[in-house]
Amino acid sequence: MLYIVPLPPTPLPRGERGNNSEAAHRKLLSLVDGMTSKVERRDARPQPAADEKLQKVLARAGVGSRREMERWIEEGRITVDGRAAKLGDRVQSGQRLRIDGRLLPSPTLAPKPRVLLYHKPEGEMTTRSDPQGRPTVFDNLPSIRHGRWVAIGRLDVNSSGLLLFTTDGELAHRLMHPSAEVEREYAVRVLGAVAMESIQRLTSGVTLDDGPARFDSVIDAGGSGANHWYHVVLREGRNREVRRMWEAIGAKVSRLIRVRYGIVTLPRLLRPGRNADLEPDKLSELYQSVGLTVPKTKRAVSVNKRGRNRSTRSR
Repeated sequence: MLYIVPLPPTPLPRGERGNNSEAAHRKLLSLVDGMTSKVERRDARPQPAADEKLQKVLARAGVGSRREMERWIEEGRITVDGRAAKLGDRVQSGQRLRIDGRLLPSPTLAPKPRVLLYHKPEGEMTTRSDPQGRPTVFDNLPSIRHGRWVAIGRLDVNSSGLLLFTTDGELAHRLMHPSAEVEREYAVRVLGAVAMESIQRLTSGVTLDDGPARFDSVIDAGGSGANHWYHVVLREGRNREVRRMWEAIGAKVSRLIRVRYGIVTLPRLLRPGRNADLEPDKLSELYQSVGLTVPKTKRAVSVNKRGRNRSTRSR
């Protein structure tokens, strides 16, 4: 690296000293100092941010899941710098994004990532709103200032147990994608006795309407009377898959509870209808399990009622 070092001023002859000469000399030294600072700062200049896929940026910012963002793009609800977005578009910091005409904060400024554990009771719908007016899992979630809760997977209305929610749509996408093969563990209560040959069919594979399916493991958890409990593990989340697999061998499920999703286990003290934040160390571990790192908390930009931008810290 080149450094320019100014030399001390050379004394001027007595007859040539004057205000104009001294001022010119000081101006020259100031110019040299400025050149030196520019050379020294050259390596420290910030590099422009790399562009990313639009749906990925929106998902990471907590607008929704990546799949949901792709659907919104196809529906023409999202614009980039005034033009309709299309699948495959990439964006950089500073571009103006709008959803249904509403200006969004800078795409590089995401809220603090959170993962919420929720103990879903039976009778609640895993949807934001229900046409029949039934209660939904979102009714009991805490409100957040920036972004929104994205459900990681689903449970049908008659099932209970662990549901995960996050403000990071990219994390939700990774955890739900079939290629990740994230384990789901369920406690299953079955009516009547099940023969060992039938249990072996569940681990070797059964054929459903939407293709073959199998459990990684089936563990006998005991029981009394007409009911018997099993713990099963599988690595996908098709609609009512666990119930349909038991039905395929002639067994009827009378109760279904999800007790684990990936590395996260349903806490024993978390009562139905209650929620709790995932601890920071577990949060980091969850991100790492799907090849991600926890995003750093950055300054979020919101728009007040008068339309002026204001900066806040995500909390």
